[in-house]
Amino acid sequence: MKPTFHISLPCLNIEETIKFYTENLGFECGRKNTKWVDINLFNNQLTFVLADQFNFEYPSYSFEKDILPSFHFGVVLDTKTWEEMYQKVSYNSSEDIMQKTFLKDKNGEHISFFIKDPNGYTLEFKHFLKEDLMFAS
Repeated sequence: MKPTFHISLPCLNIEETIKFYTENLGFECGRKNTKWVDINLFNNQLTFVLADQFNFEYPSYSFEKDILPSFHFGVVLDTKTWEEMYQKVSYNSSEDIMQKTFLKDKNGEHISFFIKDPNGYTLEFKHFLKEDLMFAS
């Protein structure tokens, strides 16, 4: 089996979460019941568990003059898949989805876009211009 990650996060509404990830983003829904759901995030297991209340502090940080949320997650994609996701998300979103290049002309140069899900989580979709420099210092 190819290595994949699993993350489990609390959510406010299972049905809204399923709708966002399947209809807006086009991901498959896996096992589910009334209290949790598995989402296939590019062959990674993203589990949402119904929680009456939860609160995350969302401190942010400055990166290249941009303010980014310190709590976020996402996937690194190849060029074609990143462009397809960007088009899909831009088409399905009521907000302007802006793409941004980070570390221009440096090791780790990449383009990203960020979106929020119905639970307030920020997702980042990222593409490295030189994949082999993803972890370069």
